[in-house]
Amino acid sequence: MGTMMTDTFKPTAKMAANAKKGLKLREEFHRGGTDVGKHRAEQLAAQEELTVEDVKSMHSYFARHEVDKKGKSHEWGSDSDPSAGYVAWLLWGGDEGKEWADRHAAQLD
Repeated sequence: MGTMMTDTFKPTAKMAANAKKGLKLREEFHRGGTDVGKHRAEQLAAQEELTVEDVKSMHSYFARHEVDKKGKSHEWGSDSDPSAGYVAWLLWGGDEGKEWADRHAAQLD
């Protein structure tokens, strides 16, 4: 395992804020995200330490869902009519979550 610092996988405040926003929009609009995404958002919102598996799962989530930004139903980035994809994206930490997961996943390979 080497001498990896234990706080390597702590979500950032911005990721936590995105996750909280995602949870709020999900509750308000009843769309976006699975139970897995909701659980991930709760972890991020609490800024809980994530495992290597969590990081890898976030990395693959974002790789699969980048295409959701092009979705036509509802609006990406909207607080008044958010697309399900946008809500789910926020649940996983938003753009900051993607950058964070990509960076950490690259270190793991």
